[in-house]
Amino acid sequence: MPPTAHDPAAGPASSAGHDPATGHAPATEDPLADLLAAWTALLHRCGAAVDPAPYGRELLRRWSEPQRRYHTTTHLRAVLERVDELAGHAADPEAVRLAAWFHDAVYRPDRSENEERSAALAVRALTAAGLPAERVAEVERLVLLTVGHDPAPGDRNGEVLCDADLAVLGGTPEAYGAYAAAVREEYGFVPAPDFAAGRATVLRHLLALPALYRTPVARERFTAAAHANLTAELGTL
Repeated sequence: MPPTAHDPAAGPASSAGHDPATGHAPATEDPLADLLAAWTALLHRCGAAVDPAPYGRELLRRWSEPQRRYHTTTHLRAVLERVDELAGHAADPEAVRLAAWFHDAVYRPDRSENEERSAALAVRALTAAGLPAERVAEVERLVLLTVGHDPAPGDRNGEVLCDADLAVLGGTPEAYGAYAAAVREEYGFVPAPDFAAGRATVLRHLLALPALYRTPVARERFTAAAHANLTAELGTL
């Protein structure tokens, strides 16, 4: 930890990193500025009739709520990156990106229907922004798909969103362990036996899906590691 007061033995305090005109350190760069810029650009590409920035800040506030440990802006950023990687498979990549922004926008571990509430939020926000009703409906449908992560065959938009959301399962054992620990933190109010039973149900559902990943890129990249990670965690419960 840096000292809280200047050590007189070290000589005059350094002015490195300070604005020579004011003598003050420059304002800290907003770590979420890239996400806000991405949201604003996306809404402009989609034909927003209002300034997207204020609502983008509201979304980022939601994604930064204190009850979140895994479902944070880090997760949002990761899902958006995976959507970009898989976008060539989607029929409407912009709709998938919009759905990624909203898929966990409402997240309360102590409540059910988070996906349904997130989908309703997307409808209200995107309609107010002036986006076409057809695209708004597609975003709503995609957000609701993340309840079970089981898109129908040929649902290319759904396949991209679900694969992007589940990509974390196919990480290294260390990364997967950090993800699982963060999820457990979010459910810290649940007694260990109850959490283990509920978590096991989720893991078995994922392992029982006809295919955990549907896009060719994600299937090749993540399947083997994801099955190993899920099976290993299930064995600890």
